[in-house]
Amino acid sequence: MTINTKYKLILLSLLIISFSSCEVKEKRTQKNETSKKQNEELFNSTISKHLNAVTSKDSSALKATMSPKGNMELIQPSSEILYSVDGFMKFHQKWFEAPNWTVDIKILSTDIGDRIGVATTEFLYKEPDRNGKPYFNRLIVSYTLEKINNNWYIIKDHASSIEKTEN
Repeated sequence: MTINTKYKLILLSLLIISFSSCEVKEKRTQKNETSKKQNEELFNSTISKHLNAVTSKDSSALKATMSPKGNMELIQPSSEILYSVDGFMKFHQKWFEAPNWTVDIKILSTDIGDRIGVATTEFLYKEPDRNGKPYFNRLIVSYTLEKINNNWYIIKDHASSIEKTEN
């Protein structure tokens, strides 16, 4: 075999390897994009279930979105921090028992990573009659979610009151 033929075979082999690696990289990229999309869908499903549980005052559905590890951080205006799912659930059960309130919620933004994600929401809490007049409280509530065993769970709820009716 001549030197020229050897170079041609080497060049041809390198081209084949290059094309093969491009195809593998393209398949890996497609798989990562699919995984990212599925991850975002799972995250969005969990935050939606959580918010729907709040608007429908459904304690069981709410608890299903909480970390199975029991860790939770609830930060509310003018309140001490609650550090457990149990504390979070007690707070919400008491709130859910209060009559005649509604809340409209919209998701303002999300930032979803592989293991941790954040959703920022706007809450418009309303009561038709508090001390003889309508009451509202507009809050920004951010949620931190953690992925555990390929499922997303709420681990932090931080509410900040932006505007509300004077008492």
